[in-house]
Amino acid sequence: MEILPIPVESFKVGFIGAGKMAESIARGVVASGMLPPHRISTAVHSNLKRRDVFESFGVNVFSSSEEVVKESDIVIFSVKPQVVKKAVTELKSKLSKDKVLVSVAAGIKLKDLQEWSGQDRFIRVMPNTPAAVGEAASVMSLGTAATEEDGAVVAKLFGSVGKILRADEKMFDAVTGLSGSGPAYIFLAIEALADGGVAAGLPRELALSLASQTVLGAATMVSKTGKHPGVLKDDVTSPGGTTIAGVHELEKGSFRATLMNAVVAAANRSRELSQS
Repeated sequence: MEILPIPVESFKVGFIGAGKMAESIARGVVASGMLPPHRISTAVHSNLKRRDVFESFGVNVFSSSEEVVKESDIVIFSVKPQVVKKAVTELKSKLSKDKVLVSVAAGIKLKDLQEWSGQDRFIRVMPNTPAAVGEAASVMSLGTAATEEDGAVVAKLFGSVGKILRADEKMFDAVTGLSGSGPAYIFLAIEALADGGVAAGLPRELALSLASQTVLGAATMVSKTGKHPGVLKDDVTSPGGTTIAGVHELEKGSFRATLMNAVVAAANRSRELSQS
């Protein structure tokens, strides 16, 4: 039977799971004007604080996940990886080929999601925590029966909380190692830069502000200029100057190799978890 397209002008989105990621995506979708809050829903079973959070910006909050599925054209499973199988299988009888199913659970493969749900119209998305401030780096991969139109709608949803890219699912462990775990590496780098500023004589608050803004500014330059980061680095390293002295110390400490090893280690761990 023919797969019916999602009604672009009137579709509704439902979240299975009412945690921070679901909140971030819902807030981004509302703030961007893509959807009014009354076309978004989730279910809260016991945590009344989470109910209050979603209701505070107009999202419909039901008492059961079954109601969310019934009301939604796009169902986003935003639960922890260890409970996603239970969440999907419990709703299996309510899911149909007329709904686009999305999972943001790390390490859970499309073939498993499709098997548990009995549906092939699934899309897997790997966002990261900066979705909370509208600056996510997300990657998505389409399941067997998901259409390009489905992908375009889901890309627009997740594009409201940052940048979203397409990749083959076989790359998702590497994606986890880079963008999924990457924010933690950068938080460490910001903390270390601030500590260096304090060691050099700056007040803590000033050092942290300068460190975080420097990282933000450098990332924005890479994104907006299109220049290779090596070129941008060379642009600011004068012969015999202060920056090259600092870069020399980073090279002696194997800074680049350490970051590369961190990404590979996290990717390997993601691979191990997805096979367990």
